[in-house]
Amino acid sequence: MKNIFKDHPSKVGETYFEHFLKACSFGIKLLLIAVRVFIHAIFPWCFEHSASDRVSKLHDILQNRKNSANPDKS
Repeated sequence: MKNIFKDHPSKVGETYFEHFLKACSFGIKLLLIAVRVFIHAIFPWCFEHSASDRVSKLHDILQNRKNSANPDKS
C-alpha cells in the first residue's frame, strides 16, 4: 500500500519529519519575505531589493536540493 505521507519525502532523500521541518523552515522564511513586501508597498524606500534577493536565494537552495536528490536529472 502506498504511503502518501512518505512518498514525496523519500523522493527527495528525507524522512517525513526531516521534510516537515525543512518545509516549515521555508514557509517561515516566505512569511517573513511577505512581511517585507507589505512594508515595501507602504514605504517604497524600505527593503528595495530584499524580497527579490531572498526569493532568488531560496530558489537556488531548492534547486540545489532537487538536483542533489535527483543527480541523474541535473
